[in-house]
Amino acid sequence: MISSDNSLPEDDSRLPANKPIRRPTSPAEALEPKLAPGPMAKQTESLRRMPSMKRRGGGGFAKFIYSFFSLFLIVGIVGAVVFLFAMRSFEAPGPLQRVVTIDIRPNTGLADIAEQLADENIIEDHYVFIGGIMLNKVDGKLKAGEYSIPPRASMHEIMEILVEGKALLHTITVPEGWTSYAVAKKVNEDAILNGTQVSVPPEGVLLPETYSFPRSMTKAKVIAQMRDAHTRLLDELWAKRNANLPFTTKNEAVILASIVEKETGKAEERPMVAGVFINRLRRGMRLQSDSTIIYGITKGRGPLDRSILQSDIDLSTNYNTYQIDGLPPTPIANPGAAALEATLNPLESDFLYFVADGTGGHVFAISHAEHMRNVALWRRIESGRVIKRKALE
Repeated sequence: MISSDNSLPEDDSRLPANKPIRRPTSPAEALEPKLAPGPMAKQTESLRRMPSMKRRGGGGFAKFIYSFFSLFLIVGIVGAVVFLFAMRSFEAPGPLQRVVTIDIRPNTGLADIAEQLADENIIEDHYVFIGGIMLNKVDGKLKAGEYSIPPRASMHEIMEILVEGKALLHTITVPEGWTSYAVAKKVNEDAILNGTQVSVPPEGVLLPETYSFPRSMTKAKVIAQMRDAHTRLLDELWAKRNANLPFTTKNEAVILASIVEKETGKAEERPMVAGVFINRLRRGMRLQSDSTIIYGITKGRGPLDRSILQSDIDLSTNYNTYQIDGLPPTPIANPGAAALEATLNPLESDFLYFVADGTGGHVFAISHAEHMRNVALWRRIESGRVIKRKALE
């Protein structure tokens, strides 16, 4: 019998009687060959499921990468915010309300410097200070010293102060004509200078001057500065000296300059006083300087504290130029620049004598007779002062 849809009759004789017939759900499924039940069919089924497993695994890795980069971005943003905040803090005005002096000791590390600044309320955050120093690449360039920090100074300004090393300077003044004993005593008693006590330098090797130094300076270095300054100046003046001087060494020049220094306190008289001593040396006359008598007695350790007696004039010492010919063995003080220059370039004159005039200056004379008249006048002036002092008492 032929069916109305012209299709062939299904042969159901080869199918199990108890298993229902599964019809294809789509043309593709109808064309796909069916495998007989068995191991191969199970393996194929497993392979079919694998793509879906891979898709699930690939999605997890992508989520991990996404989470990682999201975290990295968040950390980067937070880091940038922290960095900008730190830099603003580094440049912002500090907490100081008044000028503060801080002493950075030698060999102090960056961390200790930052902590010291924070402890003294000069900066607010020592970690920010350290970061700013490192970022500016000046680690190791901060200098020790005593610094004045202005009010509201930022960490950046403080960094510049410490890098430039513009430390506060203290001064010590050595007056012209001081002995080396007096200079060493003053240096050793200075409360700012560091280091051990210095011994008394040789006489005449220090230049009287005002010297500046930071708090960290040692006593020995200040003395060394004085010696170096003396050497430099003497070398300079020696090269410009008068060609006809009656001495041939720098040491002899310093000896005579120390006598000139002690004999007058008036700057304008130094060239003339030096000229008198030069004239006497040329003629082989003794210098007869009262200052050399005093040094022979005190050895430069203090003033004589009394008038010179005739017994002092007659006293035989290596320094008493009333008793010895020529120059004493060493200087009797540390001459200043003016006395050294006057000695090496003295005023040309015929004067061989001078005596005090009662006003702080001197009267000069060519002959001994004229000099004795000046001495007599000075004695009357001095006698009048004694009488006046006694009347006041």
